[in-house]
Amino acid sequence: MRPDNRALDGLRPVSFELGAAPYAEGSCLAVFGNTRVLCTASVENDLPRWMRGSGKGWVTAEYAMLPRATHQRTRREVHSGKPSGRTQEIQRLIGRSLRAVIDLGALGERQITIDCDVLQADGGTRTAAITGAWIALKQATNYLIEEGLLETCPIHSQLAAVSCGIVEGEARLDLEYVEDSAAETDANFVLTATGGIVEIQATAEDKPMSEDQFSALFGLARKGVNDLAQKQRAVLGL
Repeated sequence: MRPDNRALDGLRPVSFELGAAPYAEGSCLAVFGNTRVLCTASVENDLPRWMRGSGKGWVTAEYAMLPRATHQRTRREVHSGKPSGRTQEIQRLIGRSLRAVIDLGALGERQITIDCDVLQADGGTRTAAITGAWIALKQATNYLIEEGLLETCPIHSQLAAVSCGIVEGEARLDLEYVEDSAAETDANFVLTATGGIVEIQATAEDKPMSEDQFSALFGLARKGVNDLAQKQRAVLGL
């Protein structure tokens, strides 16, 4: 029995609110149960110095958690002078994932920065961030087309991500925090809508997982990403 009585292969209630940050070229509030992540895409006519003159663009991401996104206040990382190791790892994951599904040459010499800010955390913040970030990125490229700055969309694949885990010997989809904290195996799958693998992070917390268990998690992730992709297309009118 799961805490919210979901089926083992069920997602939490998921929604995407477009235009949550109206000044950005793209924005989406991604809601996975009690996890809420604001994703914004900003188009900038500048590039990292090492990319200037390359004829290619760049997509990068930043990730942060608000101080009261969790049950106890978390000190803002700006006070320590640099992001924590966890924050750096997650924002690099988001950036890598998005760059895997966009033609940087077709983007032209401009940068799109995706900011993912966790308003409320209840497990799966990085996967919610990636799923919402793709929507924001798609809106930003649509903006560039509407402004006559691009002729065609440089995004070549639809992207979503979901968490899975082994909890009490069961393979479960889209873990909330109480499940994630008790998981024997915790995994995050970043996949395309057609089943392409972008990145998999999987860690056995208690004992090594078997190949059969990994296959079960992968099967759940494919189903979850397929469901999320349908929701992405619906909200974007694709």
